Amino acid sequence: MKRFARWFVGFALPPLALFVVVLVVWHFAVTISGVKRFLVPRPGDVFRAGWENREMLFSAALTTGKAAVAGFVLSFVAGLLTACAFSQSRAIQRSIYPYAIFLQTVPIVAIAPLIVAWFGYGLKSVIVVAFIISLFPIITNATTGLTEIDKNLLELFELAGASRWQTLWKLRLPASVPHLAVGAKISSGLSVVGAIVGEIFAGSAQEQRGLGYLITQSSGFLKTSELFAAVLTSAVLGIAIFGAVSWLGAWVVSRWQGEKLLGR
Repeated sequence: MKRFARWFVGFALPPLALFVVVLVVWHFAVTISGVKRFLVPRPGDVFRAGWENREMLFSAALTTGKAAVAGFVLSFVAGLLTACAFSQSRAIQRSIYPYAIFLQTVPIVAIAPLIVAWFGYGLKSVIVVAFIISLFPIITNATTGLTEIDKNLLELFELAGASRWQTLWKLRLPASVPHLAVGAKISSGLSVVGAIVGEIFAGSAQEQRGLGYLITQSSGFLKTSELFAAVLTSAVLGIAIFGAVSWLGAWVVSRWQGEKLLGR
């Protein structure tokens, strides 16, 4: 109980207090300024719209979350494999890295028609967009962790006659764990952004309407309260996925550091 109280006071209370302050300021700013509610609704209107549409928002969040998690997992696997290839050959890194930068910098709206043409409307296209947007942080962080190895350890492995595979498996991958955890946290947040962007630009199937679809629909009909509710739901979804990945990454890193201290 005491541990929970310390965690709540030190970690959860400050952002909650700031959130309450923002809501109060938001309410009085809208009330005093007299802004039309279809432009900026009051917090009460947003929460009321969220409660009235809770089932639809929950279903949409599940759809978007499914696409975001799938895109994140694919980006993690593909990014790690790409980084492993980079760590084995400078030529491979110089050849492929510019294309990884291309995926990070190209506007999704520019290639959305291609994605839809190749994968069709619906979940597949949304996953592809989430994958593209969340891939680069994994590649960069994993490459850094796999290549920035202590030269003395590399020489020790060479003297022991270790193969490239043994060096990768027993030295490079363990050393890259903290960098992978950082890359995964960044990528997890971007995957939610990618999923919502994918639902807006790559389209949603009739039976697979996520938060991006709700945002587009409520914006088109000037249902501002519902729009704010969908945006807040998106933020909660992003925080939930980011928090889960951060916790998992911290757990893995703590175990890695413990085993390192024990000399395993």
